[in-house]
Amino acid sequence: MTPLPDFFESPLHLPFNSTSMDGFTLLPPDLETPGTDGWWLAIRGNAVLLSEQGSVIDLPYGPCPTDTSDSKPIFIGNWRGKPVRVMPMRQEEDAPSGFFLESLLSAKPRMQPAHLSLGGLASQLLHWEANSRFCSRCGATLRRLPGEWGKKCEGCHYLHFPHIHPCVIVAVRRPGEILLTRKREWAPNRYSLVAGFLDPGECLEEAVAREVQEETGIQVTNIRYAGSQCWPFPSQVMTGFTADYAGGEVVVEEKELEDAGWFPLDALPDLPPKRSIARYLIDGAGAQKP
Repeated sequence: MTPLPDFFESPLHLPFNSTSMDGFTLLPPDLETPGTDGWWLAIRGNAVLLSEQGSVIDLPYGPCPTDTSDSKPIFIGNWRGKPVRVMPMRQEEDAPSGFFLESLLSAKPRMQPAHLSLGGLASQLLHWEANSRFCSRCGATLRRLPGEWGKKCEGCHYLHFPHIHPCVIVAVRRPGEILLTRKREWAPNRYSLVAGFLDPGECLEEAVAREVQEETGIQVTNIRYAGSQCWPFPSQVMTGFTADYAGGEVVVEEKELEDAGWFPLDALPDLPPKRSIARYLIDGAGAQKP
C-alpha cells in the first residue's frame, strides 16, 4: 500500500482532486456496459468499503460486496480499464468478511490516494443523487439527461446539475507567525485556518477579506491565490489563498469559533491532516510539522 505523502508539492495532487484518482475517467450513468465486472465504491456515511487480503488493500472488485435491496448501483466511470459503480450502504450494515470500512476523514487513512479520492467522489455523487430526485422549483420528478450528470424536471422542464459550493480558505501571515482558528467540535488542541462560503455578489478575494475580518477582527492585504481542492463533504471546492497582516487585534467571533490567535511557526498546536489544503497552506507558510 502506498501511503499518503508527507507533503504535496502542488495542490493539484491533493487527495479528492481528480489528478489523484490515478487515471479514473468520469462518465455519466447511462454509458454503462451492463453485466461487466468492475470496481465498487460502497459508501456508508463518510466511510468507504475496502478489501483486505494480507497486506494488499484495494477497492472491492467483481460481485457487489454489499446488500443491494434498498438501492440500485450507479455507474460513474472507468478506472484501470474497468467500470466503477457506487453503492450506498445502510448505516446499520457491517463490513462483510474480508472487507473493512475506512473513514474518508481519517487523519492517516489506510488506503492509497486514489482510493481516498474515488471514495470522496462517490460520496459527493451519492449526495447529489439523494438531493436531486425532485425539482426545487415546482416539486416534480427529475429525470436524468442522456449522456451527462444533469437532470431535467418533468413538470417545468428546468435543468438541474450537480451543485458545487465555492469556499475560501486563507493562511494569514505576519513575520514568524500564522493566524489559526479553532472550532468547538474539533479534536482537542486542533487548530486550522480561517475559511468560509462565498456570499452573493462577492469575488473570492472579497470573501477572504470578509471572512478574516468577521471571524477574527483582523484586516489583511496582499491576498494571493495558492491553489484549490475538491472537498466532497458534501460538495465544496476549497479555494486557497495566502494573505499578509494589515492591522487589527484578534477578536474571536464566538458564534463560529472557540478560539483564534497568532502562533509562532516553530511552536504550533495540532494541525489538520496533510491530505487537506489547509495543511498545504500552513506547511507552505513555513510551518511544516510532523
